[in-house]
Amino acid sequence: MGRRLEGKTALVTGSTSNIGRAIAMAFAAEGAHVVVSGRNGERGLAVVGEIRAAGGAADFVAADLDGTAAVSDRLAGEASQVLGGRIDILVNNAGIFPGSTTTDTDEETFDRVYAVNVKAPYFLTAAIAPAMVRAGGGAVINLGSWVARLGIPVGTLYSSSKGAVETLTRAWAAEFGPQGVRVNAISPGVIVPPAAEGGEAHPGEIMMKGTPAGGIGTPDAIAHAAVWLASEEAAFVHGTVVDVDGGRVGAAVIAA
Repeated sequence: MGRRLEGKTALVTGSTSNIGRAIAMAFAAEGAHVVVSGRNGERGLAVVGEIRAAGGAADFVAADLDGTAAVSDRLAGEASQVLGGRIDILVNNAGIFPGSTTTDTDEETFDRVYAVNVKAPYFLTAAIAPAMVRAGGGAVINLGSWVARLGIPVGTLYSSSKGAVETLTRAWAAEFGPQGVRVNAISPGVIVPPAAEGGEAHPGEIMMKGTPAGGIGTPDAIAHAAVWLASEEAAFVHGTVVDVDGGRVGAAVIAA
């Protein structure tokens, strides 16, 4: 990789594993000082260790984003302090996915999903974006999902929460864009870490049949898009949802 984020600072939520981990590592490889954040301190410190071993700069800040403004404010403050007083890039990646149907979802689960997937990034952005404005600009990247726009019979609650995130992306672009803060989103398809050699096929493979890619993607695919959106290469990109989904929502492959 190059050094497209040299001198930048970044907070990536939910970055102790999978997509968030890949984004944090890619940002660090491009020169950013990254705050890795999540609930699991052991995994978080392991990611920080990997980044530092590769010559990058990273620190861990624990946070259990429960949707309350207080917790989001605390993470914003602690991350800013670790990063020298400013956050140039915010990635709202943390989220939960209950794969239940509408009739199987109780009120507690409903509230929990919206607290983590919608309220937490809402109040975290509210805490950080104004500071970005005062510092002269920044970038916010939200994680949406292909199921926000292509209906599937399970995960209705999750898909609606990601639809809200994608709508917030456009609204925040209108609100903060004129003040120098670019807000965009990435909509992943079925993404899983690379399987161990000889491992069984992931059940998500069935969801990607009939797509141009023909299979599932890896977290690195999302990380590449995040680096681009965070960099000056995307300086003219505002309020966009970038589909990194193997063509799942945009094209259908008809078998001969």
